[in-house]
Amino acid sequence: MSKAGVDQELIRQLAALLKETDLSEIEIETGSLKLRVARQVGQVTVPVAHHAAPAPAAPAAAAPASDATHPGALTSPMVGTAYLAAEPGAAPFVTVGSKVTAGQTVLIIEAMKTMNHIPAQRAGTVTKILVDDGQPVEFGEPLVIIE
Repeated sequence: MSKAGVDQELIRQLAALLKETDLSEIEIETGSLKLRVARQVGQVTVPVAHHAAPAPAAPAAAAPASDATHPGALTSPMVGTAYLAAEPGAAPFVTVGSKVTAGQTVLIIEAMKTMNHIPAQRAGTVTKILVDDGQPVEFGEPLVIIE
C-alpha cells in the first residue's frame, strides 16, 4: 500500500476516534509524519501544514476592520466560547497592558466540551482585548491585539 493510502486510512481512523470520543482534535507524530486532525462544528479538517496560521475569515461585525487586519491580531483558531480566565472568579490570563511571551496562554476557547488554551503568537504587550468572558467566537475572529 502506498504511503498516501496509509495516511488516508490513519486519517479515517482518527476522524472516527474524534467522533466516538467527542474530542475536538487529535495530534500524532511518528517518525517523519506529523498529523493533526481537528473537527469544528461537525466537520473534520486536516491542515496541510502543522504550524500554519489559519486563514482569517471575514471579520466579525462587532470588530472594526482595522482590528481584524492588525498585524498583532490573535485570531480564533476555532468556533467556541472564549474565556478570559482559567475558571470563574479567577484572575484573567491577560489584561490590557500585560506583557506576554510567545506561547503564553492568553485565553481559553471551549469547543465541544474541550478547553483549548490559546497561546500568544508573539511576544509583546496586550493593547486590546476584543472579546468578553463567555462570549461565543467564530473561526478567524480577532480576539486580542498584541503589539
